[in-house]
Amino acid sequence: MFHTVLIANRGEIACRIIRTLRELGIRSVAVYSDADAGARHVHLADTAVRLGPAPAAQSYLDAEAVLEAARQSGADAIHPGYGFLAENAGFALACEAAGVSFIGPTSEAISVMGDKITAKHAVEARGVPTVPGVARSGMSDAELAASADEVGYPLLIKPSAGGGGKGMHVVDSESALIPALTAARREAAASFGDDTLFLERYISHPRHIEVQVLADAHGAVVHLGERECSLQRRHQKVIEEAPSPLLDERTRERIGAAACETARSVGYRGAGTVEFIVSADAPDEFFFMEMNTRLQVEHPVTEEVTGLDLVEQQLRVAAGEPLGFAQADVVLRGHSFEARVYAEDPASGFLPTGGHVASVQHPRGDGIRVDTALEDDLDVSTDYDPMLAKVISWGADREQARRRLVAALGETAVFGVVTNVEFLRMLLELPDVVAGRLDTDLIARELEGFSFARAEDRDFAEAALILDAAATRDTGPWARRDGWRLGDPVPRRYALRAGDEARTVSVGGAGVLTVGIDAHEQSAGVVFLDDTRVSVDIGGSVRTFSALRGEESVSLLRDGAVIDIGIERARHAADAAGQADPQLISPMPGTVVVARVADGDTVQVGDEIVVVEAMKMEHVVRSAVAGTVSLRVAPGETVSRGQTLAVVTPAASGPDTAPGAG
Repeated sequence: MFHTVLIANRGEIACRIIRTLRELGIRSVAVYSDADAGARHVHLADTAVRLGPAPAAQSYLDAEAVLEAARQSGADAIHPGYGFLAENAGFALACEAAGVSFIGPTSEAISVMGDKITAKHAVEARGVPTVPGVARSGMSDAELAASADEVGYPLLIKPSAGGGGKGMHVVDSESALIPALTAARREAAASFGDDTLFLERYISHPRHIEVQVLADAHGAVVHLGERECSLQRRHQKVIEEAPSPLLDERTRERIGAAACETARSVGYRGAGTVEFIVSADAPDEFFFMEMNTRLQVEHPVTEEVTGLDLVEQQLRVAAGEPLGFAQADVVLRGHSFEARVYAEDPASGFLPTGGHVASVQHPRGDGIRVDTALEDDLDVSTDYDPMLAKVISWGADREQARRRLVAALGETAVFGVVTNVEFLRMLLELPDVVAGRLDTDLIARELEGFSFARAEDRDFAEAALILDAAATRDTGPWARRDGWRLGDPVPRRYALRAGDEARTVSVGGAGVLTVGIDAHEQSAGVVFLDDTRVSVDIGGSVRTFSALRGEESVSLLRDGAVIDIGIERARHAADAAGQADPQLISPMPGTVVVARVADGDTVQVGDEIVVVEAMKMEHVVRSAVAGTVSLRVAPGETVSRGQTLAVVTPAASGPDTAPGAG
């Protein structure tokens, strides 16, 4: 077994690998960029080495810097985690040349399976069914367009390299094909450095089923059952579970055998995942999509139902040990779900967020596991993937596991950074999800029906009571500057806002403490249980919850939703008047990748002005008014959420230019 292992990754997966290394008594080495100098994985490891600046290309993707860190730290093996260099065949070869064990498959296996076109041809030769389509290297947009009729609409554009849904586009008509190909090439080149594309038939009511395989260097190959990953948004997995509620035992055996045959086709070694697509209309028919030659994000659900530590198995296989069990020894027990916690705002179109984590609350309880990189006072950078943590549940059956995860998400809070936790909780409660009727389009169909939490009267009252009580506790009555006097107290008034909602709340009054909105007062009381837990009694109704208090704001946790309420401040004049705002504001922190217009151009309502990219997602910012544009940023510039990108000076309207004139 290895003495020292360097983890060439960051975030929750680096923390996850360190946990197993510690259990096995293996020394761990973390690497980090400047953006991650204070990150959790850095101080969890036995030692840490700086790689470079924040951009991944100058840090986590710098193979030479990673190998130099291995030399400096005396590491005899490198675990790549997932993403970054995990499926880089050149890096695996470089490790071999440097005399450092790469904890993963051979570079040849990575190379074949890393190219989806060659992978399709390799498994087809072994009799594994693949999705019909056109997959030839080097095809131009014109050649792909000419082949589209052969595939048929709707069709799916896929990059040959990479994964995670980046560069994938569903196209319903010929007119939409060329624009989609252009966007797919740009996204694939930016994400993977390779813009090769191919086309596949789009399977109706598709379900995403993947099979975990393990193979040693002595010829043994086993599968550990399947995972259902059909709950996706923009081809990015959101919630996964094991086993799939779709497959019967016969199909499970067949798809597992196909996965093992896929691994044998490239002499696979280590942990890998073979991904299949299955139509919900024909659950006994499956097609190979791709093989991920690394550990998967969703590996914990397989660990929960098999009792195996997949990181430990990777280490043992890489050290030359044979698998310690056969296929007959693999038994699936119970059911497991995983929910991915992302730094994104579902109520605003899932825009990436980021920022400073003031406080984090992780759930606990029977059957609950949390894999996370989150901790108090952490800065979430937009330079990397937006996933922050994974909340995993296990139950004796699917419904128990689902209910446990719903409850756990209700206790999860990331104060200071907007996340998708509330969305995940609502998703798990959809009738089709409860029943196991899943497909990859489910979220897109159901999203409009989601009703995200808004601040209610009770929330405003609680916020006012907490602000008022905290001020009294922190400063005492003699230091207050709110008109405190001897005799009957004068009610203190708080003008509060939460997004589009605003209320004025009175606190105080004669006799017992009261709280009132719109002249309706009730008796009230507040008890601070600790730094984040508070109990509030309003009119005899007591609610105990988590809250983060600031000087002029309170964040309340309500059923998995964090509601931010602050003291009202003046808003932008145009917004207050209900007019379109001539200022174009960045909806997220990120980098300007494209300016669609030049400074001084005339633009119309809805014209694209700037494209901002963050956490591997592009967002187009459009003009809300017609007029002359003044750009305030340039391509390549880093911007913050709320920063002005451009200002449009409205076109003058007069007798000759007014709507309907002439």
